[in-house]
Amino acid sequence: MPSTHDVTPEKIEQEKLYLDSGLSNEEYRRVKDILQRRPNMTETGIFSVMWSEHCSYKTSKPLLKKFPSNGKHVLQGPGEGAGIIDVGDGLAAVFKIESHNHPSAVDPYNGAATGVGGIVRDVFSMGAQPVALMNSLRFGTLGTERVNHLFQEVVRGMAEYGSGVSIPAIGGEAQFDSTYEDNPLVNAMCVGLIRHGDIQRGIAAGPGNTVLYAGAPTGRDGIHGATFASGDLADDESDPELPTGDPAMEKQLIEACLEVMQSDALVGIQDMGAAGLTSSASEMASKAGTGITMDLDSVPKRESDMNAYELMLSETQERMLLVVKKGREQEIIDVFAKHGLDCAEVGKVTEDTSFRLLQHGETVADVPADALAEEAPVYDMPSREADYFRSFQQMEDTIPDVDDHQAMLRQILQQPTVASKEWVYNQMDSDSQTNNVVASESEAAVIRLEGTDKALSMTTDCNSRYLYLDPEMGGKIAVAEAARNIVCSGAQPLGLTDGLNYGNPTNPDVFWQMEQSVDGMSAAANALETPVISGNVSLYNQSNGYSIFPTPVVGMVGLAASLDHITPSFFQQAYDVVYLIGETKAEFGGSELQNIVSGRYEGKAPAIDMQVEANRQEQLLQAIQTGLVQSARDVSEGGLAAALAESVFNGKGLGVKASVTGDATAALFSESQSRFLVTVRPENKDAFESMVADAAPIGYVTDNDRLDVHVNKRSIIDESASMLENLWKGAIPCLLNKKA
Repeated sequence: MPSTHDVTPEKIEQEKLYLDSGLSNEEYRRVKDILQRRPNMTETGIFSVMWSEHCSYKTSKPLLKKFPSNGKHVLQGPGEGAGIIDVGDGLAAVFKIESHNHPSAVDPYNGAATGVGGIVRDVFSMGAQPVALMNSLRFGTLGTERVNHLFQEVVRGMAEYGSGVSIPAIGGEAQFDSTYEDNPLVNAMCVGLIRHGDIQRGIAAGPGNTVLYAGAPTGRDGIHGATFASGDLADDESDPELPTGDPAMEKQLIEACLEVMQSDALVGIQDMGAAGLTSSASEMASKAGTGITMDLDSVPKRESDMNAYELMLSETQERMLLVVKKGREQEIIDVFAKHGLDCAEVGKVTEDTSFRLLQHGETVADVPADALAEEAPVYDMPSREADYFRSFQQMEDTIPDVDDHQAMLRQILQQPTVASKEWVYNQMDSDSQTNNVVASESEAAVIRLEGTDKALSMTTDCNSRYLYLDPEMGGKIAVAEAARNIVCSGAQPLGLTDGLNYGNPTNPDVFWQMEQSVDGMSAAANALETPVISGNVSLYNQSNGYSIFPTPVVGMVGLAASLDHITPSFFQQAYDVVYLIGETKAEFGGSELQNIVSGRYEGKAPAIDMQVEANRQEQLLQAIQTGLVQSARDVSEGGLAAALAESVFNGKGLGVKASVTGDATAALFSESQSRFLVTVRPENKDAFESMVADAAPIGYVTDNDRLDVHVNKRSIIDESASMLENLWKGAIPCLLNKKA
């Protein structure tokens, strides 16, 4: 790594060394205009990471402004470490989702582990106690040596880090498609709980106050990690030395920081995430309208002879930056020492707005803080409707040929995207805080709000196949499906965090996908009153000229007003009436069936009417809250047949006898939206039907362990439920054991 003395500002300009850091010619000229001089090597590195896509969102920022971010429950929207939603009784939920895609492709174990560590720090930096982890994962075709390795190591990394910090991993999703062959997506979500009066913010307020560094000493790992994550994966000839995580230290850091936050000596606190010391210090100063002068000789170091460039761009994990009141430093340092952690004075808050760095008695960087954080360039990228979209829209809706619907159901249940993810969650620690986790078998994960009769429900969702076919429609569906899962669990959706994963934004087709999907998500968020309170953007998920499908993951949180409302997704007892809510059409674009039959995705995505969606969710939730519903799940991948099968996979020996009409393939495997599968006790049938307008009885739960489905009064599926469950549960382990 270059020394700050080895490369002169003149050489940086003459040899255009700034290009290697990720600054364009125009951006370099802009830096010169801001500084009124040429930047030195350290300053060039600082601007390059802060103006990278990963830190500045310079191409996505115009789109992010479209999201609704205000609402009656919102206490903190985008702009801090995580968003905050009021859940009543003086309590709030703090949550955010973030990606670690590029690092996980290179080093899946450590890339995934440090992704968990980073999102946990974002949440506890707000003053919250982290209580739950979720994930959203995407991989290529399972069964190949490389994809199996990536999948296994990512899961191991997330599981071991989560267990190490004693935060239960209670849910998530995983999808498998060839589009992710070279670019796996690893999105981690953390949810925390906080009292309103304990909310912290990352600000460097109060000139004269002291800047403290706490946690792991800084090493040379992760230098230029932010710019690495802001380019095409295949274009990087040399990957940075990726950071590794230390969950034991993270656990100490959580406990120490939460204790420190009880002191009125604390002014502000922020995680050192992407761009490390640079982003945390400059962002805290910019938000407060102040400056920071930092003495790099005082920064705890893991390695000797680290220059300013390395210290400021390192992304060593498990580090926090704090601002404390002048004269109160020692009491904060003592708290960290009690928890076995280093804490050192590294700087002061200043009245001016300069971000100034000193090393060995010299000024090694002096730049305006706002220029790094608030005044990064923003680009309106060219957008062009993709040619494939026009051709797909012109296709007629067709029904795939299926000769044997019973055999097809077996095949669908074994598709990795549909199959049981038990292999994943058996490795995750879901019992760390057993007093909080509700073992409800709901469509969404549920945790009890201790000391109340209420619970939080949470989910992650996104069907990228629909987004590929029609980004706007797919964006609506991603938000709507997340909300359906929350409602099915018995909770009212309150807000969402987004993990926006796309290809190269300089490709007009990709930027069009981004625009359209954000428009769709915004429309759905408005219709369902679920504002976007936090999020993350991951671009350049592209290799060899091929982008991933647009994958804007939705992490959603809802509130169950009573524990009595928590509703399982599995059938509960024999002779309950089975209802299908919503209309089934011949919609197969992006479906599991289309993938199996044709090996590709084409045509129109399923349509969704957000007003219809909102009405059905409201009616179903009212029925649940009234005590009329025994079980509820949404009908999604694999259609009604898969939903019926999965509803009896809970070891109770139950089965189902159902009868529907129409084309058998459409009735069983269509992925039409806004549909629910619900069971109701016979004595509540009339009350339920009067409350839910689009509910149609299609059968009843049996006690004979069979899936018995008739279409047009003809037996189409008659299978052992236990046998189907074994296929469903065994699919992923079988593919992982497959020899190349």
